[in-house]
Amino acid sequence: MRTAQENGFDLVEVSPLAKPPVCKIMDYGKFKYTEKKKQSEAKKNQVVVQLKEVKFRPRTEEHDYDTKIRHIREFLEESNKARVTVMFRGRELSHRELGTKVLERIVADLKEVAVIESSARMEGRQMFMILAPNPRMIQSQRDKAKAAAAAAATAAPAATVSAPAPEADPVAAPTETDGAA
Repeated sequence: MRTAQENGFDLVEVSPLAKPPVCKIMDYGKFKYTEKKKQSEAKKNQVVVQLKEVKFRPRTEEHDYDTKIRHIREFLEESNKARVTVMFRGRELSHRELGTKVLERIVADLKEVAVIESSARMEGRQMFMILAPNPRMIQSQRDKAKAAAAAAATAAPAATVSAPAPEADPVAAPTETDGAA
């Protein structure tokens, strides 16, 4: 303790259960500050996955279906999960196989960008499943982003060089006196 006090540091007990207990001489305030910075940096870099929902009906028209599929694809490419819901009204509830066909078609259309996280199940008048982004797709997007960043870094110095402006051709340029009055 005397050595720590002479040097202006703190004596911190690292492992109290060891025989003999292990202590370390350090600036405890600085240690706490760096730990707090590390935690805030880790929190800043974490990705928050949201669950986006897209609703279908058993008889959704083709154009609406394509638009909704495009939205699901965008959600998955942004690394969000998508909850796909098929809503039944009235007598449609007796034809659950139509909802199952819609969900199977969605899975087939999105097989390269999505994996099924939760298979189709009924909950009241709604049939739903949850799709998650395909891990291989996410990795390929990261690789493309790194390549683009590397290409931009190498192209940036070349872009700063500017060519001289071309001079105007006096013969081709009309003047005010050339026109007929």
